[in-house]
Amino acid sequence: MASLIQYIKPSHLQCVACRTNGSKINIFHRLLPKNYSKQYARLLTPQKMESASDNNSLIRPDLANYCGASNLAMNERIRKLIKEGQNIYHLAFGQSPFPVVEEAIGGLKQHAGENGYLPVAGIQELREGISRFHARHDDLHLDPSNIIVSPGTKELIFLLLTVFHGDVMVLSPSWTTYKPQIMLARHTPIVLETCMEDEWRLTPELIDKTVKENNLHHNRLLIMCNPDNPTGTCYTEKQLQNLSTKLREHNILVLTDEIYARLHYEANHKSIAKYYPEGTILSTGLSKWASAGGWRLGYHHYPTELESLREAVRSAASHSYSCAPAPMQFAAAQLFRCEQECDNYIKHTTRIMAAVGDYTYRELTSVGVKGVKPKAGYYMFPDFEVLREALNRRGMTTCEEVCQALLNEASVALMAGGPAFLRPEKELTTRLCFVNFDGKIALEESRKLGLDNQLPEDFVKNYCTLTYEGIQALKNWLLDQLRR
Repeated sequence: MASLIQYIKPSHLQCVACRTNGSKINIFHRLLPKNYSKQYARLLTPQKMESASDNNSLIRPDLANYCGASNLAMNERIRKLIKEGQNIYHLAFGQSPFPVVEEAIGGLKQHAGENGYLPVAGIQELREGISRFHARHDDLHLDPSNIIVSPGTKELIFLLLTVFHGDVMVLSPSWTTYKPQIMLARHTPIVLETCMEDEWRLTPELIDKTVKENNLHHNRLLIMCNPDNPTGTCYTEKQLQNLSTKLREHNILVLTDEIYARLHYEANHKSIAKYYPEGTILSTGLSKWASAGGWRLGYHHYPTELESLREAVRSAASHSYSCAPAPMQFAAAQLFRCEQECDNYIKHTTRIMAAVGDYTYRELTSVGVKGVKPKAGYYMFPDFEVLREALNRRGMTTCEEVCQALLNEASVALMAGGPAFLRPEKELTTRLCFVNFDGKIALEESRKLGLDNQLPEDFVKNYCTLTYEGIQALKNWLLDQLRR
């Protein structure tokens, strides 16, 4: 029993669902803190929390300066300005520009009347479809019984962090939600700072350094994103093999967020789950490759070796979201059966994103901006250090100030690298999302051309026009600053 539950917080072990030698021991009936639902609802407001410096505060002291998801708050703010009539190039939010895969829409129409509570882990048909999908694309053989389906992967990440007993590590830069969720789950995040020279990748040397400099718990969990948000970087097979060796050596489990895996521009995504299967929790879903972000359907896969964690998370799911929405589950199960249609959709949308990513990188680096060329997904993480002297003359020293000036003077919205993405506030890195174009028009044109024909050189200008114009507006603003 002890070996099965070592990764679960003792405070959450009033009763835990586990199996030893095939026999069930107790049931898990209390995973989450008292008043969980009230605390969680209030903490997700976009404003900072009230002061928690006194004992009468309703907010936990460690969440005194806590606030909602910065990317969502930014998106709401910019969308409000656009709705009010302002012309803004919205390069600050990473949402698929394309319409939902047609076969998924058809499946949703067919199953819209499904209204029953479903198995907590998801319907068998969907979990089997997920397993076949990853076998085809990633050469991973996932056991459907080890998959948990949820209303988006955010929920599963949070529940995992809530039940996990040990230290949690996160990279810098990283997606805006990881660190806040770590804090919500009552962990103190250990931040590993990557660098542009390594293309923002985690390295074995950085793992060694972190273990040496910190008095870590026996249980350790690292969160990584591959392909990466916010940098657009990816890992090669050799790099993942080296990381796996080091993670195994230091007894570090890894939660690999691979929501952008199908958006690899060369269709050559590599998952660390293939090289470190016994210690990897795979997180992904339909939000990006199927353009179904608002459908909220994601899933995790746990290796058999981490059965205790899977069962703890599944039990937590039963006490929080109960099950993923029934119509979405049946529609997704139907979608996974449409293999050729899905593959063609992925090929068209990915080559469009590759063209836009190449254009963005080429234009910005042509005026001295530094950055890693995007290899997948929607993002570039440009560094505007070339403007440091010019910006200092204007009294601007932080990236937040630069982004505000960009919005006011060029109508271009970007998100600062710090603090939201865990970069220093005076570092001039930003996350740029090159997805603010009409994906329906671009997809239709790509299909007309056919996959046997390359996209023409003027494709981005003619069919991804808002992004083309936004990058030009940003580039012109940069040149104006350099001329000052």
